Amino acid sequence: MNEYELKYFECLSEKFKNKKQVLAEIINLKAIMNLPKGTEHFVSDIHGEYEMFLHILKTASGVIKRKIDEELSADLSETERGELACLIYYPDEKLAITQKTDDWYRIMLYRLIRVAKCVSAKYTRSKVRKMLPKNFSYIIDELLNCDSQSINKENYYKGIIENIITFDLAEDFLKALCSLIQSLAIDHLHIVGDIFDRGPRADIILDYLKGVRSLDIQWGNHDILWIGAGLGDSGCILSVLCDCFKYNNLDLLEDGYSINLLPIYNLAEKYYKHSDLSNYKTKYNSEKMARLLKAVSIMRFKVEDSYKKKYPSFNMSDLTVLDKIDFENKSWNGYQMKECDFPTVDKQNPCKLNEDEEQVLAKLIHSFITSSKLKSHIKFLLDKGSLYLCYNNNLMFHGCIPLDEKGEFLAEEFEGQYYKGKAYMDYCDKMVRRAYLTRNKDDIAFVWQLWCGNKSPVFGKDKMATFERIYIEDKKTHEEAKQNYFNLQNNPDVCDKIFEEFGLDKETAHIINGHIPVKQTKGESPIKANGKMIVIDGGMSKPYQKVTGIAGYTLTYHSYGMGLAAHEPFLGKDEIVLNDREMLTVKYVVSRYKDRITVGQTDIGERLKEQIADLTTLAYLYQEGIIKERG
Repeated sequence: MNEYELKYFECLSEKFKNKKQVLAEIINLKAIMNLPKGTEHFVSDIHGEYEMFLHILKTASGVIKRKIDEELSADLSETERGELACLIYYPDEKLAITQKTDDWYRIMLYRLIRVAKCVSAKYTRSKVRKMLPKNFSYIIDELLNCDSQSINKENYYKGIIENIITFDLAEDFLKALCSLIQSLAIDHLHIVGDIFDRGPRADIILDYLKGVRSLDIQWGNHDILWIGAGLGDSGCILSVLCDCFKYNNLDLLEDGYSINLLPIYNLAEKYYKHSDLSNYKTKYNSEKMARLLKAVSIMRFKVEDSYKKKYPSFNMSDLTVLDKIDFENKSWNGYQMKECDFPTVDKQNPCKLNEDEEQVLAKLIHSFITSSKLKSHIKFLLDKGSLYLCYNNNLMFHGCIPLDEKGEFLAEEFEGQYYKGKAYMDYCDKMVRRAYLTRNKDDIAFVWQLWCGNKSPVFGKDKMATFERIYIEDKKTHEEAKQNYFNLQNNPDVCDKIFEEFGLDKETAHIINGHIPVKQTKGESPIKANGKMIVIDGGMSKPYQKVTGIAGYTLTYHSYGMGLAAHEPFLGKDEIVLNDREMLTVKYVVSRYKDRITVGQTDIGERLKEQIADLTTLAYLYQEGIIKERG
């Protein structure tokens, strides 16, 4: 043992001061390794649908109802179990419409304690204690670990419940138990991309996620877009505004992030008051929104064209759009245009912003980079997020791993070097973090390229045909060719190659993916490549639900195996609360294990083994007198 290793163990001895303390900790860690692994939940493509997403978390994708059924089916009817489940999901709302008596509180508290015991059974007592609400931590700890049937403790147990009711604490205590059950039902949460997009309030989702005890995020293309917007990138900001105006999501901009939209209102009124808006009206927006959408869209095309010319390494120079317009013949690249009304475009220099547009864009940039809530959310996305993650022998990413037609890793060139496979994913991840730290315009432009570029692993298409879809009738121009990866998703050999590249055991590993909605209405399956890949984009966003036929997937990975839940469209909190309705889910078994998986078989278990090895060495050093015991 060299001097540096000895110094490490001397530092470790500050925490464990003698051999008995070391051995006690080893016993504790080995016991933890024998516990069943906690339940992981995987959700992707939330797209701002906060009500649906929060409902999924509150119900733990049906896990809480299953625990209620396991624990109480012999004692309660289906109706009573449904009422209890709804109370756990929405305690405030349910209490507001319930006729409450002391007897009702007494019955519900006993039932909630039984459910809490059931969901906490796989955790150590110390872990549960850390999750207890502060005001009632001691009382709840006693009730969870006290045998109410024991003769010695029966009166003690009943006395606690009666005093909670007598001192008018029953409602607060009941809410605390419901919150605890929700927290215990999900041990770790994985968000596999796209918190943002067309849904109304991604900011509410992020506020909620900041309070989740254990989670990670893999960035989707829309998350990347908002990161770029938060860093002040012109192209990203204009694309964000286009999404919000198209789907009438002003609350997200104005109430969520305090973005000042007055300058763009004035610009739209000045230049587009009498403009042709027929191609900018959607079933979601109004004429006013269509006017705003056209104003920012033309600014967006200008800025994007300038990026495509400025950064040849993005491989997008042939994808410019405004310079291909023939204004006299009202055609684009040989195709007839639906309309050709571009009041702010200089025909001689089409990608140049006019003076008013430059001033408006400067004000928008200032509004985005000074939004305190957006700053905190972008930092949270960087702290908790990454482009991909290997966790418990599963590989999670939102879009794709760039591949050629034969399934080989595609090499991409940046800064004079070629990257492919894992190295390319690492490079892209590094560049996002570098942009955040340096605020260098060229680095931030790389973030824009990840949003919509043909080299992007989170976008995964050859182009973004926004201009063509708006202005060209011929649908051949609307096509966005998917990256080869998506054509090879059912190939087990390709999955195995990816597992090897990322250092995973190909016999048991899974790729967990989002981004491309699974069209169940057309017979598509979320489980691909003989179970090696699971695509969990099921259309949580309402505009996608006609295509997918469902309202999103949730993948759960617990000690018995993996299961996939397909959710029905969210009917609203009021419908659930008033009728004790459990939203229907269709469940698929992805994999089932003969023996339960323990903590020792997970990534946490590997870290515990390392700690045990270090502690075993420290015990030896104490025993040999190399490090002196204290206390």
